[in-house]
Order: sequence, then structure tokens, then C-alpha cells
Amino acid sequence: MYFTYKKSNNQKDPENLIKGISINFGFLERCIFKKRNNRFSADIIIDSEVFSAHVPSSGRMEELLVPGAVVYAAKVDSLNGKLPYKLVIVKSGKELVCIDSLMPNRLIKLALEKKALPEFFQYNEIIAESVFGESRFDFQLKRVNCDGVQCFIEVKSVTLVEEGVAMFPDAPSKRAQKHLKELLKIKKAGFRSCVIFVIQRKDAKIFKPNALQDKKFAELLKEVYTLGVELIAYDCIVNFDKITLNKRVPIII
Repeated sequence: MYFTYKKSNNQKDPENLIKGISINFGFLERCIFKKRNNRFSADIIIDSEVFSAHVPSSGRMEELLVPGAVVYAAKVDSLNGKLPYKLVIVKSGKELVCIDSLMPNRLIKLALEKKALPEFFQYNEIIAESVFGESRFDFQLKRVNCDGVQCFIEVKSVTLVEEGVAMFPDAPSKRAQKHLKELLKIKKAGFRSCVIFVIQRKDAKIFKPNALQDKKFAELLKEVYTLGVELIAYDCIVNFDKITLNKRVPIII
């Protein structure tokens, strides 16, 4: 099943609307990746000296975080037990990839606030970290003085791209499966529900679920889509100083 975005004749071009949605990284230091110690910690090399760095994502990223890879890290306050650096960008061939899993949420929140996403123009209240059933979702959107008109959004960070195909997840994810089931419950309760996949690089031509890593997630994604859960994918332009939401990417499920 293949689908992409089609705008109506009287709707503004969504790609023009999101061009200003950027987040600055601040100063990043060029480093060499040495090894990953655990899910959230790695060793990096700066001027022949080894430092510990926070890995801001629980994804495996085995194709990115390889010994000798060029990475860019932000220096952080290491007081209170924090690691002295945080990985932000990995250079994969000619491509810059942002691996901060919180960045997609920040981009989508900014886009919603600036009404840069035409799919959600009608909402004027944004509630972050909203709970429905047994799950917490990234955003709940409401229209003030319009009871029942709500939309729940879950944002997913995507870093894996192979031959132009962006894929999620890069490892089995029961949490992601649970979110899909809860989003379907939301839809059946009469509300809108949506998954936004933010691809933190610009070399993806299409997006599809990673059935090789998580067959159950791929099956669930197709099921919930056919039952009305909305799916959206955006890519990003990553520079050394900032990340910018770029354009919609077609989805295959």
C-alpha cells in the first residue's frame, strides 16, 4: 500500500509553511566515535583524549555508531553526575544525521505552535505529554469551545535509511506497538489519532515500517492505518548548526 500527501486546490503548500521550522544546536565539537558502552553512554575521542558522552536515543543505530565514525557532540554541564558531552550528529558518508530522539518532538511542537502543519490548522490548544488509556502521547490537540474535537499525536524519531528508504523501528519495540494499539482505541472512541515519523536526515525518498526488525509493528501499522489512524512522515535538513523540518515523504505500508 502506497500513499503520499495531496493538497487541495485552496490549501497552502505545506512545504513552504514548514521551511522556517528550525532548532539550533549551539556549538558542536567534532569527535571520533570509539564505542558504545550501553544504551545511553558512549566513548568519544577529542584530540586523542577519551571522553564519555550521553547517547540521546535508545535506538540501536548500529549502522551509524561504528568505531571511527565522525560525530559531533555538545558539551554539557557535567556536574550532578552528568556526562560531559552529548552526541548530536553522526556523519554517515556524505549525510549528516541527527540522533537526538527528543529533537523531533521539539520540531513538531514548534510547527504546531506556528501553525505550519496544514493537517492541524483547526486546533488552537496544544497539550504536551497527554494521557489516554494506558499510554502517554506526545501531543493532544483541541479546539477551544468545541467539545469532542480532539487529536492525539505520537511522534517517532527515525534515523535509519537504506538506499533511500527510511525505516522504523531499528530494533523490536513493544512500546511502539503499544502506542499503535492505543491510537486505534482513540480513533474508535471518536477522536483523531496520528503518528508522525520525523526522519532526521534528508536522503530518504520513501518511508516504510521495518518489518525485518519488528514484524508485529509493521503489521499493526498497516492495520491501524486501514482503520483510520493517520500516518505522516517528514524528512529534515541537518546542518552543523541546526536541524530544519523539510518536506513530507511518501509512506509505503
